[in-house]
Parts: sequence; C-alpha cells; structure tokens
Amino acid sequence: MEKFKDQRKTANGEERGFIDFKGYKNLWFNTGTLCNLECINCYIESSPTNDRLSYITNEDVIPYLEELKEMESVVETIGFTGGEPFLNPHILEVLETVCKFGFKALILTNAVNVIKRISDKLIKMNIAYPDQLRIRISLDHHSKKVHEKERGPKSFDKAIESIKWFNQNGFNLSLAGRSLTDETAEDAKVNFQQMLNDFNISLTLSDENLVIFPEMATNKEVPEITTQCFDILNVNPDHQMCASERMIIKKKGQNKPTVMPCTLLAYDPQFELGQSLRESQKRVYLNHKFCAEFCILGGASCSST
Repeated sequence: MEKFKDQRKTANGEERGFIDFKGYKNLWFNTGTLCNLECINCYIESSPTNDRLSYITNEDVIPYLEELKEMESVVETIGFTGGEPFLNPHILEVLETVCKFGFKALILTNAVNVIKRISDKLIKMNIAYPDQLRIRISLDHHSKKVHEKERGPKSFDKAIESIKWFNQNGFNLSLAGRSLTDETAEDAKVNFQQMLNDFNISLTLSDENLVIFPEMATNKEVPEITTQCFDILNVNPDHQMCASERMIIKKKGQNKPTVMPCTLLAYDPQFELGQSLRESQKRVYLNHKFCAEFCILGGASCSST
C-alpha cells in the first residue's frame, strides 16, 4: 500500500493517527493563491499565475463570522493567508468587517511591493482598530542571501523597508521566519533580533511576536503517524492546529467556500470538511505528509498570534 493514501490505515496496516476537534481558537481564510512572488519551496505553490484558489470576498467571509457569533465561540483571531493577501482587492473591506464584528484580524504578508498603494488606508484602519489589526511579515531567513535564494532578487530589502514602515507607524507587528536544518530555533531568534538591530528597527522580538518554522523539504521522505506516535514523541494531539482551528478556501469555479482543517492543506479533496463551521468539527486523520513533516515531527504551528 502507498503511504498516506488510506485514511484510517498506514501503508504498514497500523491505525493512523488522528486529531479530534476541541473547539475554535482561531479561524483562517485563504485570500487567494495569487502572489507577487514565486518562492521555491512554497507549500501551496503560490505565484503570479496560480489562481487555483479564488480571491475571497466580504460576502464569503460574513457567514462564517456570523456562525462564530451564533456558536458563542471564544475565537481569539481571524487570520488571513495566501498567496499574498494584500493583492486581494477586497482585503481592506474584509479586514474592516472582521474588526467591526469584534474579532482580532491577523494578516500574513510578504510585504514586497504591496503596501505603498494602500498605506494611507491601512494607517486609518490601524487608528480606528489599534487593538484588533495585526500584521505578520514573513521572511524566509534573517540573511539576505538565503532569503533571496528562496524569494528572488531585491525581495529582502523591500521587506525590510515595509517592516520599518509598519513599525514606525505604530502597527501591531510580528515576524515569521524559518530555521535551517543546521540552525536551532533559538539561534534563529537571536539572529532575527540582530537583523532588526542592524537595520535600526526598534522592535524587540519575543515568543509573542516572532514565529519560527522548521525548514520544509517537500521531496523528503517522512514516516506516517500512527496512534502510538503521540506517546512515543511526547506530542499532545490537542495542541495541533487542526484541534482548534480551520481554514476557509474558495476553489476556482466554486460558488461557495469550503472548510479545510489547517492552512497547509488547500487542494486535497479528502480533507474537505464541509461548507459550514458546524459541519467541519470532525476528526481529522493525519494522512498527508505535511501532517507528519511539518506538524507532528516538525513541531510547527501557524496559530501563534
């Protein structure tokens, strides 16, 4: 049997590991897979031509916010990822709607050539909702050389320029980066802080405003996760993203969005959990290599806010 194919059994016939839903902590929306960059290792293959996921609109978002209110769910954050969210022409309207509903909005951006055209509107929104609007800028690495190997020429300096702008204008700002295989997460944190210091950016990094992801290599062989792995690895299944979060996507050609278990899985139909939040509160079987490589073995989570 091929690995990761059967929902309930591994290729060796063992019981596949699973995560039970425990209640909403955060909810994510994929704003669309179009991106101004084309990063080599992008897990969702975002690019200037990838429109497999359509731009999400205000009308798409509102029913899910209403559903959260009806369920009296204690959601901390509504997150937006992509693609590049600031390419979505509806994004400012969507962010304002989220804030008006009383939720905190977290938007993930590469911050390269996408801020200047809407900078005045963003400042006004931050003034109106200073405790609700949060910006997380992703850098592939704290060094320009490694970052641009992944993201292309001039992308590092332009991202640094945006970090400076958000920081100087008083936005609630955080960073996301990754640690290489020969670099610990702690080393990466120290190096990201040194990077900011070198550019005279007065932002002190902590576990609250810096997320470090492990390096992902999509061609790497990883073991399947069985029901025994949690105890062996000392991993709490309730701490995994799919235990308390979901992501809303809108596939190209679809009239309505679909709910997925996490931000990593956008295309695989076996992970579609329905079109409403209520019907999506299902057990998630870990039959995708990202479940093993990124979450269980890598220890990563997109949910830190």
